Amino acid sequence: MLKASAILQGPGVTIVPPFDAMLEELLDECRVNLPKVDEDMVRRAFRLAYWAHRNDRRVSGEPYVTHPIAVARIVAQHIRLDDISVGAALLHDVVEDTAFSLEFIREEFGSTMGMLIDGLTKIGGVFSSRELGQAENVRKLMLSMAQDIRVILVKFADRLHNMQTIESLPRAKQLKAATETQMLYAPLAHRFGLQAIKNELEDLSLRILDRASYDEIVRGLKASRQERESYIRQFIGPLNARLVESGFEFHIYGRSKNVYSIFRKMKTQNKPLKEIYDVFAIRVVLKSAGRLGKEECWRVYSIITDLYKPLPERFRDFISVPKSNGYRSLHTTVLGPLGRRIEVQIRTQEMHEVAERGVAAHWKYKEGIGGSDARMDQLLQWVRDLMENPDPEQATEFVQEFNLNLYTEEIYVFTPKGDLRTLPSGATPIDFAFQIHTDIGYQCIGAKVNGKMVPLSHVLKSGDQVEIITSKKKTPNPDWIKFVVTHKARSRIRHWINVKRREAVSKGRGLWEKKARRAKLEVTESELLRYASKLRYTNVGQMFYEIASGLLDVSDLVNLVRTGSTKNEEEPETPDRPIRDFRESARESGQQALLINGERLAGVAVAYASCCNPIPGDAVFGYASRAGTINIHRTGCRNASNLLVNHPDRIHACDWSRQKDVQFIVGLRVRGEDRVGIVNDLTTVISRNLKTNIQSITVDTEDGIFEGTIVLFVSDLAHLQRLIRRLKNVKGVHGVYRFEE
Repeated sequence: MLKASAILQGPGVTIVPPFDAMLEELLDECRVNLPKVDEDMVRRAFRLAYWAHRNDRRVSGEPYVTHPIAVARIVAQHIRLDDISVGAALLHDVVEDTAFSLEFIREEFGSTMGMLIDGLTKIGGVFSSRELGQAENVRKLMLSMAQDIRVILVKFADRLHNMQTIESLPRAKQLKAATETQMLYAPLAHRFGLQAIKNELEDLSLRILDRASYDEIVRGLKASRQERESYIRQFIGPLNARLVESGFEFHIYGRSKNVYSIFRKMKTQNKPLKEIYDVFAIRVVLKSAGRLGKEECWRVYSIITDLYKPLPERFRDFISVPKSNGYRSLHTTVLGPLGRRIEVQIRTQEMHEVAERGVAAHWKYKEGIGGSDARMDQLLQWVRDLMENPDPEQATEFVQEFNLNLYTEEIYVFTPKGDLRTLPSGATPIDFAFQIHTDIGYQCIGAKVNGKMVPLSHVLKSGDQVEIITSKKKTPNPDWIKFVVTHKARSRIRHWINVKRREAVSKGRGLWEKKARRAKLEVTESELLRYASKLRYTNVGQMFYEIASGLLDVSDLVNLVRTGSTKNEEEPETPDRPIRDFRESARESGQQALLINGERLAGVAVAYASCCNPIPGDAVFGYASRAGTINIHRTGCRNASNLLVNHPDRIHACDWSRQKDVQFIVGLRVRGEDRVGIVNDLTTVISRNLKTNIQSITVDTEDGIFEGTIVLFVSDLAHLQRLIRRLKNVKGVHGVYRFEE
């Protein structure tokens, strides 16, 4: 191997085209976007990455070094941190994948670079284990983020490029990576305010997990582009003229929302794309800054509401009260031409920078040391909250609930002294108490909202003033877990419950050991597990807990050990409920409508999950159950993320094969105007025209509107789509939607 000096300084390493050009392009981007650039350091990092990965290839066949170069360019172009972050992006895989050590990185590039590379390597291990929620790995992630924010920001760039180039991976790995991105990286990017990166991560994930829906939305947006652009010009024209007349320096434009946000609206509102009207927003960005900029935002708001009628309930002032990720802007929804609702966002250029790049826009570089301002400290407070809790079990729960609060709307409430606190929508006084301090939450016995006593389950609203009443003799109520919404409140309550449970288990074990000594019984731990199983407990701890709680008499356990029998033995075992198999005709004929890992496997039991009811044409994957059955799920089903991330070793790639006479169950919801004969028209289209068998149909009507649920059998996705198109043509039908359960 060449000496380190030859690699880093250049005499022994010649960077050949096109990589020499890539280095110069990266340096150009650094000069334009970063406050200052140590070009020598960036060149040395580039040379080391080039040499260390010289023999490595990506799955696509490209030289591996193209990946760290692309990550560095994302950091320089879009995140715009500093030159050390660019160097860390170039070197982020060197320690993990090559012979160069972390000590070497520290010696050649300094302790800060070494710390960043160490943190990036640890984050890479969060998903490498079998269980997503493995406590130690999650703690590594939290510690790395708390130590230096640049670690997670460079990781965003790494994940973004991996998602941009995901097509070369096997299908099972694509599904796992897309699910991880949707579960963890996109919500984190949202939390840190990196809107552009968050949007792209969401869209790339959706493209993998539900390609049909992604393509449908993209086609729909493309088809309506001219009409949309024409409407934007019609809306902007009068506004632009008024702003110019008033002497503002500004930029105004319309932007489409990202594909995933439109997809979520379609799902939550249960509407097709053509019925989702707020697919774009108008944005006014002012060049003024500081106090003048804030004042001008309000003046622009006044001009807009003079031109177009505002909807007061849709107004949001995120300038006076910014979001927790630092986002500031005025939002209003107005009635534009033709009576259409249009969202308008008003902000300064500085606010716009923060809106697009979030915490990265707050970054300050002080005397060669990465630092953070007050806003960054606020953004990382939730990380510190997690690190306060020493119970490792909570790390697993954190991952499982990770995006519980990250996408929700925020509310703003006040302490009795007038201090402002931000909470997620749906928060209760208990959530508020735990945000103030863990001890306040533990000792809470009541709450006053706006001077009046309210239940602890009361849902708070923006503007409420909340006073918590405490008692040192009070302990948490386990039932609080049913209505609190913040992770901090949930984790602290669960921690307390777990501590009390461990105390009860210890007490129960003590009662058993005392009784066993008196009865002169000697029982090993494995034998105790067998007796616990006979008493229908999943583990010994549960048995001891119920002994301590008085739910199991310790004498019953003693008698079981002595006699080897119990009345519970005679009760029939209840087998685990099997996954519902909807492949009606295939079950009888033995036909298999799937290729699993590219083959039609003989003798393998295949079941179709009732949580999502997949049919031929859907994007699916197989999950091998402990019983040996391959359970087929749609990639977008509600259980998919847990299976794909937590059990990657049991995931199988599946493709539909051409198969005749196999019927699959599917559910449709139909709604529209109620009229005589509507049910007959629907069943005629289904049964007579399309020769489709109906399992059940129910129709409810109210105020001249009907909504029906139809469960029927189809052969594949194309059959279903033909059916939906024909049903939409029935007079009075407004919408036809597939549902999963």
